Amino acid sequence: MRPFVNFAPVLALLSSVLPWSAATAAEILPHRAEYVLRLGAAANAPRIGTVVHDLTQDCAGWRLKRDIKTEIALTASWKMSLASKLDSEETRNAFRYGVVQTQNGNPREIKGRVQRQGGELRAEVVAAGSAPSQFALPPPTLLPTAAIAHLVDRLNAGAASFPALMFDAEVIGDAFLIDVTEQDKAMVRAARPADKPVALPKGKSWPVFMSFTRGRQQDQRPLFSVSALVFDNGVLDRLTVETGLLSVTADLASLEMHKVPVCPRS
Repeated sequence: MRPFVNFAPVLALLSSVLPWSAATAAEILPHRAEYVLRLGAAANAPRIGTVVHDLTQDCAGWRLKRDIKTEIALTASWKMSLASKLDSEETRNAFRYGVVQTQNGNPREIKGRVQRQGGELRAEVVAAGSAPSQFALPPPTLLPTAAIAHLVDRLNAGAASFPALMFDAEVIGDAFLIDVTEQDKAMVRAARPADKPVALPKGKSWPVFMSFTRGRQQDQRPLFSVSALVFDNGVLDRLTVETGLLSVTADLASLEMHKVPVCPRS
């Protein structure tokens, strides 16, 4: 049996060194995006699943629900079904989440929280049937939606390359060190002929390449890399995840922008 293969990095990894502030961060807009997953980057790559990424906002912070479903045919008679469901809430200084990951009908539940108090950032992660894991994160670690805002801020400021630290709930339950490099527009993967056109955001966009390493063990080789097209409102498209063993792509299939709350000034 192969180990659980999680395609959450298709989205969540994009999401680096400053805590989120509504006064300085990019304007990440709440939205619901659906993606088609395929195995490989070829124009005729087989479809293996879908992603629904639903980011909503209220005056307290953000809520993200993400539902990933895949089915991969390893041979003519052997198929592997994988799923991951995330439900999370994020404020300026806290992040709480629950994840249910399922492989061939066998679920695994993980719950966690990250809390910033003063200059310290601490995490607690609990997998079903296991004792809680408690540890300190590097203070510059960003929470997921804040990390996307920081990514957009740095790109908008003209940074060609920069590091980022981001807490990840779905892949390692720890901090990722992300090395971000802006690419040339010509590097953007073309739309697939079979895809229906999607009305994309009208603002700025940047093609980026990112490598992901464990943030608390920075002497290791990258676990995987991600290339994507990042829009200035936080929407992502043309994602390609390379693990060394396989390549998974995600293309935007539909996009709905949610209403932005009107909140009193603090």
